[in-house]
Amino acid sequence: MPENTSNGVAIGSLERAVGERKGIDREQAAAGRAPDPELVERPRRRRFSAEYKLRILREADGCAKPGEVGELLRREGLYSSLLTEWRRQRERGSLQALDRPRGRPKADPRDGQLVALRRRAERAEAELAKARRVIEVQGNVSALLGDLLEPRGAQGSTER
Repeated sequence: MPENTSNGVAIGSLERAVGERKGIDREQAAAGRAPDPELVERPRRRRFSAEYKLRILREADGCAKPGEVGELLRREGLYSSLLTEWRRQRERGSLQALDRPRGRPKADPRDGQLVALRRRAERAEAELAKARRVIEVQGNVSALLGDLLEPRGAQGSTER
């Protein structure tokens, strides 16, 4: 029996089990061992293109013998409710709309350029305002220095 036990279970085996759940099972898969059955991969929703739907509907419509539709559905891994829904969509003519990608429409690249140009213009205006203030301050400093550096005798002789 191992030295470190907790309720009759070896602590090393507990650590191994926890480690496997944290992603060490990839190493097991690489070594040829079976993955941990407690870990379930996250299911992903299947998406069917309009072409695929139309192909399956054509095949289903071509089935004449009893059981052929069921065989088709088993072969493709589909449910009969999908077939019913796709038939309704075909009747409404909405299969073409389903072929479009889901989610938000892609942004127009001109919008991004417009935003970048606006930011650039705002920065340029801010730099221009700063430059104007610097020029104004330099003019004031120049006028003050001119008054301070001007000889006092020169001011008295010009005032007469």
